[in-house]
Amino acid sequence: MLEGVKGVLGMGKSSFSRRDFLKLSGVTGAGLGAAALLAGCGSSSTSSSGSSSSAAADSGVKIGISIWSSTDALGKLSVDICKTAGDVLGIDTSTVVDQGHVSEQVTASAETIASAGCQGMIICNSADSEMTSVINTCDQNQMYVAQFYRIISQDSSPDVYSVAQNSQYYVGAVHEDEVANGTKLVELITADNDDAATDELKKGSRMICLEGWTVGDSTFALRWQGYKAGIEEWNSAHPDDQATLTDPVYANTSSSEGASVTQQFYNTYPNMDGLIVAGGGGDPLVGSVGQLANMGLTGKIRVVSTDFLDDLEDQLKSGGMFAESGGHFCDPLYSLLLVYNACKGTDGYVPSSGDFGLEIKFPYIYVSSVADYQDYEKYFVEDDPYNSDEIKDLATKNFDDLKSAAESLSIDDVKQRHNK
Repeated sequence: MLEGVKGVLGMGKSSFSRRDFLKLSGVTGAGLGAAALLAGCGSSSTSSSGSSSSAAADSGVKIGISIWSSTDALGKLSVDICKTAGDVLGIDTSTVVDQGHVSEQVTASAETIASAGCQGMIICNSADSEMTSVINTCDQNQMYVAQFYRIISQDSSPDVYSVAQNSQYYVGAVHEDEVANGTKLVELITADNDDAATDELKKGSRMICLEGWTVGDSTFALRWQGYKAGIEEWNSAHPDDQATLTDPVYANTSSSEGASVTQQFYNTYPNMDGLIVAGGGGDPLVGSVGQLANMGLTGKIRVVSTDFLDDLEDQLKSGGMFAESGGHFCDPLYSLLLVYNACKGTDGYVPSSGDFGLEIKFPYIYVSSVADYQDYEKYFVEDDPYNSDEIKDLATKNFDDLKSAAESLSIDDVKQRHNK
């Protein structure tokens, strides 16, 4: 099975698709975005299975990967895209540490990767506080480091941010633009859409309920900031047609709580015509969509969310979902390219003390119709968004051009490149 996944990712094409992998992994209702699968992290383990290719053995560049899990669906795809790039570029990516998002194991992973003789590492940490130890280890071992699916918060963690600023080995971070994601979803849920699945869904929502997942979660806080900004933008532009967004009610990461929260919303706001399910791994959304169906409200209330459902195409057809945003697994690829160029000494990539480091914000992928979903499935699920030649090209770009390439990633972008 794993060889088939490698084939899809560019190591010789195979009929085994990412969709096959996700289904065989038993992932139902889970998104491909970072938030979608981080809740199910496993225990720590280390893999060091030799160079990813003979070219890697000759290059002298070895980059380790610290990740919550290399065996769940998103983790496996994240590691495999890095190994694909390793084969293309001659990077040894054989050192992979599964740290389960356990803080002690996250910090220890940097020591493990350094002891393996790596010149660089990429990491998906679980908390900003862990990065102080990780960066200090990298400084001591003269090993470059970049984050993926994460960035240190200057506001929430100023001391850790300062450690990154003062490091000559912290290269930067690649993560999704959560605020823009929230703003876009509100734009979609409030706007009229004559192509909606049912007549009730053609009119934009005005009484919108917000389902969060965990109090204090930084990712949710950023999405919520975007939702509020979107509402403010709508109300400023439409003084006679105001939209209301409730405070969040939290469903954690279970479908049963998602269902309960949705029932609670409808009991409190019988005029609700919109529901934002912020995320939480997909299960809360499954519960919310199921509860609306049980209540006979499918196709009557617009539902938008972040985390792609496994049956999203069917839900878009029925009106169970109005629109959805989802991530992809290109964050670690770009993080790897940052560290690779730092290891090579490429101008603009080598950090200097006093600078925080490089930052790339990825846009989410937005799906608001069956046609959108079919294109997403074709260009992101069944195939890889970048081929070998495109990975080589990305690796030679200066940072500004690399950042622009990331920011332009979309269904239309991949479609245009693949159909040239």
